[in-house]
Amino acid sequence: MNRLSLTVTIALFVGATAADAQFGSGIVFDPTQSGHAIVQIENEGKSLENEAQQIENGTKIFTNTVKIATTALQTYNTVQQQYNLYRQMMNSPAMLYQRFLSPRSDLMLMQQISNTYGNSMGWLNASNTGTGAAASYQQAVVPRTPSMVPGYGTTSVLGQQQIAAQGATIDIGDSVMSTNLQVLGTIRANQTARQTDIANLEAASQNQDPSQQTVMATLQRINQALLLQLRTQQDANQINANLALQQMIAQKQQQDALKAGFLDAGNFNNTYQAQVAPAYNGAAQALTY
Repeated sequence: MNRLSLTVTIALFVGATAADAQFGSGIVFDPTQSGHAIVQIENEGKSLENEAQQIENGTKIFTNTVKIATTALQTYNTVQQQYNLYRQMMNSPAMLYQRFLSPRSDLMLMQQISNTYGNSMGWLNASNTGTGAAASYQQAVVPRTPSMVPGYGTTSVLGQQQIAAQGATIDIGDSVMSTNLQVLGTIRANQTARQTDIANLEAASQNQDPSQQTVMATLQRINQALLLQLRTQQDANQINANLALQQMIAQKQQQDALKAGFLDAGNFNNTYQAQVAPAYNGAAQALTY
């Protein structure tokens, strides 16, 4: 519409000028120059429109840039607040609870009080190190018979079973207790290295070094703590298993005694008639004289 109005105005102006020229005003109308002037005016109008459009686009770009910068600044402030919060949360345990940490307590080693007969030192060393447990145990207890009980081969089958059951209880008990001695000694020997691992884990957990406060470092410490817990649980399970064996031995000994008592009671009549009665035959009659 603006172009049409401008063209009509120019046409009216040209027509008026032509009329003046035709009616003797002294001005000669040149159609070619007028056409060039119209084209130039149209081009100038287009240039102005393009500049206005560029200015409008620039304004939009500037507005978007301001919005992006504002959003980025808000995001930065949010991230900074989160970082400060995370850092405070990571440092708080060291600042708040470090002074409440209890001192570590190692599994105490057995102390040598006396060695009166020269046979207890090996047992104590085995309880601290786990080495030489079987030999040191046998050295500190009542020795077992080197061979079978005399007359074992001439006894009855039931008698041999009773003697063999008691001998098996002794042999199994010695094996279990010497094994327990070795297990406990090995656990004590490993306590120094385990306490060192725990102390290193504790120091890394309380360290305020940023490299120790990363997610991977924290997960690694958690993993190491779980491994230490599993190893400790494994030692406890082994001790419990050995204690269960000892309880089985004690129960076996009770069962052997009960069974032997029932066998003796069951064979009492035959044994009395075959051995006791003939030995005292005529004793009552002899007393009457």
